[in-house]
Amino acid sequence: MDLCVIEDNPVNLRVLKGVIASVPGWNAEGFQCPLAALERCARTVFDLVLVDYQMPGLDGVEVIRRLRAMPNFASVPTVMITADQDRDLRIAAIRAGATDFLNKPVDPEELRVRAANLLALRRAERALADRAVHLADEIAATRRIAEREEEVVLRLARAIEYRDDHTGDHILRVARNSRTMAQALGLPDRFRRDIFLAAQLHDTGKIGLPDSILLKPGRLTEDEITVMRQHTVMGGEVLRGGTSDLIVMAHDIALHHHERWDGAGYPHGLAGDEIPLPARIVAVADVLDALRSERPYKPAWTADRAREEVMRLSGTAFDPACVQAMIRAWPAIQAHYSHPVTH
Repeated sequence: MDLCVIEDNPVNLRVLKGVIASVPGWNAEGFQCPLAALERCARTVFDLVLVDYQMPGLDGVEVIRRLRAMPNFASVPTVMITADQDRDLRIAAIRAGATDFLNKPVDPEELRVRAANLLALRRAERALADRAVHLADEIAATRRIAEREEEVVLRLARAIEYRDDHTGDHILRVARNSRTMAQALGLPDRFRRDIFLAAQLHDTGKIGLPDSILLKPGRLTEDEITVMRQHTVMGGEVLRGGTSDLIVMAHDIALHHHERWDGAGYPHGLAGDEIPLPARIVAVADVLDALRSERPYKPAWTADRAREEVMRLSGTAFDPACVQAMIRAWPAIQAHYSHPVTH
């Protein structure tokens, strides 16, 4: 630890430096001239400053005041050494920024103990400052990772749109409805952000379906429906093994958004709480929007009719809590259909 000692009396200065040098790991730099000390401090940051009060030119209070005006010395412990017990002087020194006091003649053991305590505080403060910088770097790095993750998700969602061009708007509406329902369920901001992105990948597996089935203008045959249902498994495979919460959620949604609350869904026949919550939310949002959207094999349903159908299926196809969230959030969900979808 580096200490700065400002004392115009050469004998006293030598004594103070000797006491400091007696402690392993402490280094002392001494100055008889306060202006020279301030010039040095402008270039070097010390861990502790000891300054005499009575000096020619600048007294100790003014030296402390000027030190505190230096950005690097705003919090460096500063001890004023004085034989003067005047209360007003000590108040003035404290107002200037003095951390502690030592009385003349200085007791060597008291100097070592007080300095050790102040240096311990200095180390703790520096460790805290370093930790704050480290945390700021971690936050910035996490933000960059999240931004890259979001970019990858949005580009993959765009690829799904190109593969199945009649569902592009459907993808974003499902994402918006899912986020709105998550909010109605009281889920945290991070969950809502993740489900908005992950829901856009719910049909990722359709990338692997043949055009003859994916783009068929009419209803599918039973055999074609069996193939179509494989998009959940294929989507799960595409997104399997992710390490981020977002990709894990996207995997669960892609694989399980066609499971049913009563266990009659696919691909694994999960029931109730066995189905991951994000998939249960997206299941409602997906069917609601599919009902409200025009398809080659059906016209679009009215909002009221689609809502009534989802409510009818509460407790069989859908988690009742998710259906209730849809009902509570209905005005906000309606707004998603009042404004054009933008990508």
